[in-house]
Amino acid sequence: MDRQLSPSLLSADFYQLDREIDVLEKAGVTHLHLDVMDGQFVENITFGPALLAKMRPHTSLFFDTHLMVREPSHLFPAFQKAGCDLLTIHWEAVTHCYQALQEIHRLGMKTGVALNPATPVSVLEEVLPETDLILIMSVNPGFGGQSFIPSMMEKIRKARKCIDESGKDIILEVDGGIHLDNVDAVLEAGCDWIVAGSAVFGAHTGESAKMFLEHIQR
Repeated sequence: MDRQLSPSLLSADFYQLDREIDVLEKAGVTHLHLDVMDGQFVENITFGPALLAKMRPHTSLFFDTHLMVREPSHLFPAFQKAGCDLLTIHWEAVTHCYQALQEIHRLGMKTGVALNPATPVSVLEEVLPETDLILIMSVNPGFGGQSFIPSMMEKIRKARKCIDESGKDIILEVDGGIHLDNVDAVLEAGCDWIVAGSAVFGAHTGESAKMFLEHIQR
């Protein structure tokens, strides 16, 4: 499985999105993590498919879209139309997870299932046939800039073991509190895709992205 850096747009300067995306692309980034929050499943509200549709014609970045949204199935067609490549839903936010994943696949997008820190990896056993990506939240969802929860390192290992034992080609992504000082440990635990927000975006976005990529692509 190819390792990837998926910078979280939530930490970008929204006054200069075109510049931020251009800097990432020039640094060698190919994926962009899009945190969609509804103010219900999590407290914050961020953006929706309208913004992504505006961005899509101007970048070829892979839209790795993370729906922190309660019962989001009715929104899937809008995100598909906006040009999203992958939709990740939260196990805790949907009543019929398997059915929701099937619908995402029917619309031609890849599927992901996110787990909050307190949710065990074992709940995913029955939905693995429809899962392209497992997202381990290493912070509580809803806010950027939080610290990595140390116990999540063992959870990442459990998720890696679950994937390996399934024999399926499933991506393992980790999101929350990842910086240059802990990214190597997260990768060694079995992560494929790293989500980083505040550790990438800022005064030196390009340089930060390049340093992350150096670690990830070793």
